Amino acid sequence: MKLICIGRNYFKHAIEMNEEVPEKPLFFMKPETSLFNAENPFFYPDFSKKIEFECELVIKIDRVGKNIKEKFAHKYYSEIGLGIDFTARDLQTKCKKNSHPWEISKSFDNSAPISKEFIHKEKLNLDNISFQLNKNGKIVQKGNSSEMIFKIDSLISYISKFITLKKGDLIFTGTPEGVGPIKIGDQLTGLIENKVMFNLKIK
Repeated sequence: MKLICIGRNYFKHAIEMNEEVPEKPLFFMKPETSLFNAENPFFYPDFSKKIEFECELVIKIDRVGKNIKEKFAHKYYSEIGLGIDFTARDLQTKCKKNSHPWEISKSFDNSAPISKEFIHKEKLNLDNISFQLNKNGKIVQKGNSSEMIFKIDSLISYISKFITLKKGDLIFTGTPEGVGPIKIGDQLTGLIENKVMFNLKIK
């Protein structure tokens, strides 16, 4: 299983991070050990003092594909879930400053909590999927698939030019604006449309 994460796929998020809007999809990888059920608590690691949430729609690949044409990409997935790309922002900032790779800030254990349940795509309007993240009952992120710079099928086609996609692979499709820090005691609730997908306690 691979976790493929898309960076800067929402215009306003790129702006809030003071980054350029990409001309082509940007992606990085997380190891399988970063994945865990978001119904379990997340224990704040001792190697960072600034862990931030990035809530994202997640696509589950259900067949093998390489060099997939965009017009056929819809045949390679049938379910959509919700996850968080936890980022050790202090480590990432230091790595960027020194022109170092920044996997250490993204790929640590349990950095990719994900909903236990996925929703079949036939129950959703793929061009208009609303989702949000609440922190302690307050909305902190609100996004919609219509706001993606690169749409789902485009992402699948592009990634498959470089990496063979296999059944069970997960694509984190990017986060909207509003990313922010977590602290011990926080409760994170993720929703697709009005359906609660996970409740994650920070310990």
